[in-house]
Amino acid sequence: MSTGAGRTVAVTGAASGIGRALTARLAESGRFAKVVALDAERGELPGISGVTWRMVDVRDPLLTRRLEDVDVLVHTDVDRSPDTDPKERRTYNVRGAQTVLAAAAASGVGRLVLVTSAAVYGADAANPVPLPEDSPLRAEPDSSVVGDFLEIEELAAATPHPGVEITLLRPAVLAGPGVDTVATRHFEAPRLLAAKGVPPHWQFCHVDDLVSALELAAHGEVAGAVAVGCDGWLEAAAIEEITGKRSFELPASLTFGTAQRLHRLGLTPAPATDLYYVVYPWVVDCARLREAGWRPDYDNETALKALLQESSGRHAVVGRRVGGKEATMATAAGATVAVIGAAAAVRRARKKRRL
Repeated sequence: MSTGAGRTVAVTGAASGIGRALTARLAESGRFAKVVALDAERGELPGISGVTWRMVDVRDPLLTRRLEDVDVLVHTDVDRSPDTDPKERRTYNVRGAQTVLAAAAASGVGRLVLVTSAAVYGADAANPVPLPEDSPLRAEPDSSVVGDFLEIEELAAATPHPGVEITLLRPAVLAGPGVDTVATRHFEAPRLLAAKGVPPHWQFCHVDDLVSALELAAHGEVAGAVAVGCDGWLEAAAIEEITGKRSFELPASLTFGTAQRLHRLGLTPAPATDLYYVVYPWVVDCARLREAGWRPDYDNETALKALLQESSGRHAVVGRRVGGKEATMATAAGATVAVIGAAAAVRRARKKRRL
């Protein structure tokens, strides 16, 4: 088992979110001789000492020089926001990964840890529950953030990186402070969408548990493609009881067809394929972490409650944040009417284009 004694670890995106939490955890553990925080701007870690800050954009080739004494690099600087322009997000995420991979190889980094998502396995009604970690990657290579993760994984697999051991962490639905994704916005809707004939299976990963898994990966205690999530999953009845929201079922063809037309018109932030991940199963078996002795601190119920606490007071319909009258109307009318209203919006937009 590898340890960090006498070694230097660096974390990208250390000024905020998962990167900030991981940097603090690594510094507090004392298992590495040196902890380097990498970000475009200096962050704050109150009460944490022993962290060296180095300012750099992860897309800048200058990153190589910032890694000259680094043995282990954990790359967390990824944009998952549904509100970022897809082209800008793809450029940021993929170019960042390309630069990190090249800089790690050029500077002699021995171990590189990348964070993607269990969504790369794809969401499908025929998926086994749970999916083994060695399952093929069947997600759609589209403009969604899942498409970004697929491209990052392809880069990691296809590009020669002599001397660099690459570990991929694939978390389930992230929950916790600062998390805002298409999946979390599903729980901001007045009612919960389901596809007819497909019982939902929800698995979560609290950010604190992802951070503890990243620490193990940084020390080389897990390697390869590693799934991260709570044990088991939640089905419809449990989800409804915890959220206090009822589900409603629609035919998959109506749901995905309407969502894709809305996306093409710019009325929703995510392509229809993102909705696959809120109606079809993509539960993963975290076998490698379990074999390493890792156990999540959160179960699915407590992780979902943390998600609900984070999204309290927000409202979304088909992944788009709404407020004021829109939120009131959506809540009063229910999600079925919201979807019908979305279809009406498509028709109105078409009429305007013809005028």
